[in-house]
Amino acid sequence: MELKKGFYRRFIKRPQDFLLSLIALVVLSPFILIIAVLVRIKIGKPIIFKQVRPGLNEKVFKMYKFRTMTNEKDEHGELLPDSARITKFGSFLRSTSLDELPELWNIVRGDMSIVGPRPLLIQYLPLYNEDQKRRHEVRPGLSGYAQVNGRNAISWEDKFRLDTEYVDNISFIGDWKIIFLTIKKVFSREGISSNTSVTMEPFKGSQEGVKL
Repeated sequence: MELKKGFYRRFIKRPQDFLLSLIALVVLSPFILIIAVLVRIKIGKPIIFKQVRPGLNEKVFKMYKFRTMTNEKDEHGELLPDSARITKFGSFLRSTSLDELPELWNIVRGDMSIVGPRPLLIQYLPLYNEDQKRRHEVRPGLSGYAQVNGRNAISWEDKFRLDTEYVDNISFIGDWKIIFLTIKKVFSREGISSNTSVTMEPFKGSQEGVKL
């Protein structure tokens, strides 16, 4: 079993990611173009939100998403909170995960995988404990084990535990289960927000047993 898992991880997973994401980009290109036009009209420029994230072995890459927030600032020139900047159309994109479609290009490039731990902020890197750092032993994913088991509605501790469980148990069947569960979650729109934020509260370090 371990041999089969290792074979999938080393020789099948990346080619599968490349082929499926390339097909998805081609098939969905008219739809992606329509979303891009609507983002430009309803939210403005830039259409694509770009942000550097840590990937495989903590190597930094530039991740692409559709923009969902305005750049509104307060009188001191500071960006307003997410809840004040996210638009109605942006909320729709997030709730349906359509804002994630440009990440298909990240998968084609090899920055990401279809399934894996979600790429988080660079400033979180010094905050991980040794076990949590293991989430970077694989490419980050468009979706992941944590995303189909609560997404932003679970604590950071639970999310990282699920990430490392995935790293230890990567398999062909497991990845396809996550893909199908992701489709189900997208249609049900579960776990989009935490209980106190429009997305997820910032990670402030490991606090076992405490919801962050």
